[in-house]
Order: sequence, then structure tokens, then C-alpha cells
Amino acid sequence: MIFTDSGIILYRQAFRESDSIVSIYTRSHGRLNARLPGVARSTGKLKALGEPLTLADYRFYVKRGGVLATVTGGKIHSVFPQVRADLKRTHLALHCCELVLRLTPLHQVSEEKFELLTTALTELDLGEPTPAFAAAFTLRLMMLAGFGLDHPVLQISPEFWQRMHEDKFSNLVFEDPQDLLYLAKCNNVVRRFLDRYLTYPLNTARPLGLEDTFEPVPAREPAAV
Repeated sequence: MIFTDSGIILYRQAFRESDSIVSIYTRSHGRLNARLPGVARSTGKLKALGEPLTLADYRFYVKRGGVLATVTGGKIHSVFPQVRADLKRTHLALHCCELVLRLTPLHQVSEEKFELLTTALTELDLGEPTPAFAAAFTLRLMMLAGFGLDHPVLQISPEFWQRMHEDKFSNLVFEDPQDLLYLAKCNNVVRRFLDRYLTYPLNTARPLGLEDTFEPVPAREPAAV
């Protein structure tokens, strides 16, 4: 079977002598694992398509009964150059990708999650992130993944809770002491959820300077939240 779909590379690892295995979040097929043949060679034609944080239209081939797709070509839409040029934004973009990787099952279609990730990377490419960016992205992904909270907790105001879930990321600028307290509580909600749900800590937490938000915890089985 051959099909095409828009997708963003979440993760890449070397495979065999010159191939790569990537995890791609696609618009119409959800999260897929795929092989990119020959990308480690200097003449590899698919090298650019296999870089993390690449948004492209990918052409996939899947053998009958196969579980691993093969990328045979594609067209790049964006590599988010301003994100790649800034270490802080790169870490935050990779953090968003790791959250999608860890909180979404394979082959479960969700165009909303694809749009959330695309919007987040696009806004990161346009300007410096606000301190609320990581928490807002995680809360929205939690909602789309079925882990969200219908009502605010920890006495967070409904208006602030709604802004964290609906406003543009670039508009989430808070200076009022009460709003900063609400933001700290949102970070606590995110930390508690990830501590309970993930069996091992996020690899991107510490490089982002998020030690206070996502504290490493011992590996354990997922628990209900």
C-alpha cells in the first residue's frame, strides 16, 4: 500500500548500517513508525526528510501485513529555521515532540493533535516563548489525549484556565501576582499528571530548565489520574 500524508518528525534513531527509524505524527494516520533507507549515506536523498522538527508531506509504502512503513519520498514544508537557531526554542520544540510521542498511541488518528503541534512549532518559530508555553501545550495535549480536566483545580480561576487552553501561546503573558500564582498551580497540575502517568521521566525536561515543573521520578507502572 502506498499513501501520502503530512507529518512532523518527533524522534529519530539510527537503524542498521545507513537507515533511520523515525516516529512521525501525521494528520490523517496518527503516530506512525517508519524507516528511512540510506539516510546515513552522504548521498542519501531522504536525509532532510528524516530530521526531527521537520514538517513535510511524506510518501509511505507499507507491505501487506507490515507494521513498519517505509518513507520513499516527500516534500518539505518547513524545518522551523528560527527554532533551530535558538537553543532554548529547540529544547522547547523537542519537549513538545516528546510529549506527543509519549502521550499518544500508534495509529490513532487525531487531526487536533497534529494541529496543536504544528501551531506550537509555528509560534515558536515566530518569536520567543512565554514562560507559560510548556504548561499550556501540555494541558491542551492532556485534553486531546483524554486526560484533561473539565474544570479548574487548586482554586485556579475559570478565566485563567480557559486562557491556558484556548489563547494563542504568544498571548500568555502574565505579570499580575495572582496570575503568576495560577501559572505555578498549572505547572503543578502538569507535573503531577506526568509523574503519575509516565513510567520514566521526560528526556527533555532537564535541558529545558524545567526541574521545578517536571521532577524525575522512579520508573513505575502507569496509574489512573
